[in-house]
Amino acid sequence: MAKVTLEFDPAEDREEMESAFNGWKWKMLVWDLDQHLRSEVKYNTNVTGEAAEALENLREYLHELKSESGLRLD
Repeated sequence: MAKVTLEFDPAEDREEMESAFNGWKWKMLVWDLDQHLRSEVKYNTNVTGEAAEALENLREYLHELKSESGLRLD
C-alpha cells in the first residue's frame, strides 16, 4: 500500500496545514447539505412549487461544482 506524507512548517504554513487536516470536515459538511436539500425536496410537504424548484436547482449546482472540481461525496 502506498503512503503519502505531507510536511508543513507550522509557523509558516498554518493555514494550509489546517485546510489539509480539516478536509474531511468540509466533505461531511457538503454531504450533509446535499442530503438536507434532497430530503426537503423529497419529503417536506410544506415545500412546493418555486421553493422546491429552487432547492433542487441549488442541489444540482452543488453537484456541478463538485464534479468540476473533481471531487466525490461517496
